[in-house]
Amino acid sequence: MTSIIHTGFKKSKKRKPTAKQRELQAGWEKLLKKYAPQTSVVDQRRELRDVYSLGRTACRETPKIPSLPFTGAPCLKKENPVYTGGNIKGIGTMHKSNSVPIFTDEQAVEIATMRRN
Repeated sequence: MTSIIHTGFKKSKKRKPTAKQRELQAGWEKLLKKYAPQTSVVDQRRELRDVYSLGRTACRETPKIPSLPFTGAPCLKKENPVYTGGNIKGIGTMHKSNSVPIFTDEQAVEIATMRRN
């Protein structure tokens, strides 16, 4: 299958802008003029070149802030708390293999009645 490529399309004739289009274009140009930069790039480069000198460092000057003095105390890991079992009365089973610590006689009675209901 052969295809035909058309290269001779007619170009549309350029139309003159209407009054509204001219008004919009004028407003746009006015807005661009209002927000245009006041100094050119060349002027800014010239200013930077005048300020720069080889005797001064080009980086930002930041003050040297000394760190806190070292006290010499070692930073040890805190021991995990371990329950010694002084207040516990026993271990009860609430449901299947769910073990619960019992601290008072009332808790023991409550757990016993929960299993029977």
